Amino acid sequence: MNDNADETLSPEECTSRIFELSGKKFDPDIALDMWPKILQHKWLLSEKVGRDVGFRTACIDFLENTEQAVDEYMSYRQRDILNEMGAQTVAREIWDTISDSQPPKQLVQRRIILPLTEEDLSRKHGVVPPKTIFFFGPPGTGKTHFAKAIAGILSWWFIEIAPSMLMADGIEKVGANLRTLMEKARKLNEAVLFIDEFEEIAASRDNADRIDKSITNEFLKQIPLLKDQGNKILLVCATNYIRQLDAAMLRPGRFDCIIPVGGLDDEGRTTILQHYLAKLNTGLIDLDQVVELTSKFTPADIEYLFHQVAQFAFEQELATKMDYQVTTETFIEITPRIRPSLTDEIIEEFEKDSVTYSRV
Repeated sequence: MNDNADETLSPEECTSRIFELSGKKFDPDIALDMWPKILQHKWLLSEKVGRDVGFRTACIDFLENTEQAVDEYMSYRQRDILNEMGAQTVAREIWDTISDSQPPKQLVQRRIILPLTEEDLSRKHGVVPPKTIFFFGPPGTGKTHFAKAIAGILSWWFIEIAPSMLMADGIEKVGANLRTLMEKARKLNEAVLFIDEFEEIAASRDNADRIDKSITNEFLKQIPLLKDQGNKILLVCATNYIRQLDAAMLRPGRFDCIIPVGGLDDEGRTTILQHYLAKLNTGLIDLDQVVELTSKFTPADIEYLFHQVAQFAFEQELATKMDYQVTTETFIEITPRIRPSLTDEIIEEFEKDSVTYSRV
């Protein structure tokens, strides 16, 4: 028996091969389905013991433990894919850094989190949890943060795919890389797949060249394949420029929810400010005044502000050799140096887009 023989077999050859290895005979169609799983089991057993276990051992062990063997291989393969795709865990606490007053949080809680965590009730009332959602809004408003927060509160894996990763082998390979990536993603379970700057891979085809059109077409093919899977996976895409996306991408049937993520209200800024203040060596802080100082600041602006305040405090104590506590006066001095990302014009355009594109 040659263990190195070509193992691409016909149904009848599969039946003969399994009978030769185990003494058990199966219908050709059943044997054809079983043979690749035996090959997978052989690989897995060999990995475990650090040597080639041979086809006979693998075949007999598989037949004696069929269901367990398949589940074990899938679990092992999923860990392999998670490592390949750079999966990471996210703390549940990140959800609490988003104020309950932010409309996107309420929508995400109602449309995504609850249907996924209250599965029995969802099934009872025929509620189908979303598998594809889309965030849009001005830069720095927290779209990535929302995607991570979803993974955290669900205790799912978080996998971020940057367009630059898809373009690593050149623009001609983006479509093929996207297809390969989505094929891997469909094998996962309990994972949030996040693609930022989505306009770079799904721009409007009206004035696009051949390659750009093919990339958008490929993504349109991949979305229904992902949605048809029975596993728990959530595709989250985001863009700062929703008007640049191909119109077909935004039609019902592609993304289950299209959610605007805009600026912060006073309560939203308060929640984020409290989160960062807890990390500083603080003295007397008038939080209401700091909230007022950061009007039109995005979450990214506030994070940058705190980096600057922390560096300022560090340098002050280094220079004076005395304990330096961050106070309201520190923010009064540092905040004017940072230009907020949001302007009245940007807010007005976002509000128009919210009316035009939102679907929740």
